Amino acid sequence: MDSYNSPTTKPLYRGTQVVWYILGVLEVILAFRFVLKLLAANPSAGFSRFIYTVSYIFAAPFLNVFDASKVEGSVFEWTTLLAMFVYLLIAWGIVKLFFMSKTVSTTEAATKLDKENK
Repeated sequence: MDSYNSPTTKPLYRGTQVVWYILGVLEVILAFRFVLKLLAANPSAGFSRFIYTVSYIFAAPFLNVFDASKVEGSVFEWTTLLAMFVYLLIAWGIVKLFFMSKTVSTTEAATKLDKENK
């Protein structure tokens, strides 16, 4: 069976699209957090407060990993950059797991195994 015409190909493609979309939204939110802190945005302003509230749950596990660099009210939040990198790795790993479930022909599997063993 051709792996491109497999019944698992379309759901696999959609699943990877969903993972990359969710990562994109998360990365944008975290990037806004990083830039707002860097530019010393007013935390009481509606948009800033919204971004800090929404991003906190995703940034929280990393907040004490590094000290933030502060200069005259601006905060270079290393931990937000770390969170963005970790979430990218997690998304990449999930997509790789999805591809492990892809239907492959015996010929395709043998070819890939031969390449890996060289």
